[in-house]
Amino acid sequence: MKRTTDKKPESFSPEDRQMKTYSLVELVKAPTPMADHGPDDTIFAFPIVAIMELLLTLGVILALLLMSLAVNAPLEEIANPIITTDPAKAPWYFMGLQEMLEHGHPTLMAILMPTLMVLFVIAIPYLDHTPAGKGIWFTSKRGKRIVLFTAIYVCLAMPAYILLDTSFPIREILRGQLPDFVLNVVFPAIIMSVIVLLPLLVLLRYQPNAREVMLALFTVLFLSAIVFTLTGFLFRGPGFELYWPWNMPGDYSPWDNL
Repeated sequence: MKRTTDKKPESFSPEDRQMKTYSLVELVKAPTPMADHGPDDTIFAFPIVAIMELLLTLGVILALLLMSLAVNAPLEEIANPIITTDPAKAPWYFMGLQEMLEHGHPTLMAILMPTLMVLFVIAIPYLDHTPAGKGIWFTSKRGKRIVLFTAIYVCLAMPAYILLDTSFPIREILRGQLPDFVLNVVFPAIIMSVIVLLPLLVLLRYQPNAREVMLALFTVLFLSAIVFTLTGFLFRGPGFELYWPWNMPGDYSPWDNL
């Protein structure tokens, strides 16, 4: 709070005390989002960052152009409603969602979970607003270890879940013994929640801060999307069963779906 007069408080007359006014200059809840860097520790957004972004954009355009020249993508024949394509795959950028549909109810796997993922990404700046470590990859050495061990965990846990759920599907084994809602929604939601939250339960032993929790959760989210996409694209063959990419039956090649 700042007074609008330069008089000392003790020099105020009764009339002054009745007429004095105050104005709210600033109200900030600590810690502030201001980064503690001076001019020597900063770079100009233009032209330095703008040129880097322009070069990255040109590189992506060049890669897409070379890919369009190298990969033949002809139109197929008119669809026959009597004969279903096997395997019927979505484009590669939707293969993660299609793979998730194999492990639970469509409402859960294709609507609720992707929505929660998007909301989590949107909420990250509001959950982690500390200025410490901003602009530094993984924030610190401890952050790098968290990301590394979480990445190793995801690369082992998610393929194991996909393989086990495909080989021994609980939904099929217990069909008729439990309600479909429990088998297709509750069980998959619990299993996915355990897989996602298990790294956090281990991390809580070391009293992590908000940044480290965000690093672990985002690593799980990012690598899980990659694992599901690669599984659906490379390892799903006829009947949407799991095969090695080089051992697909019927002369099917997953690269044809690229």
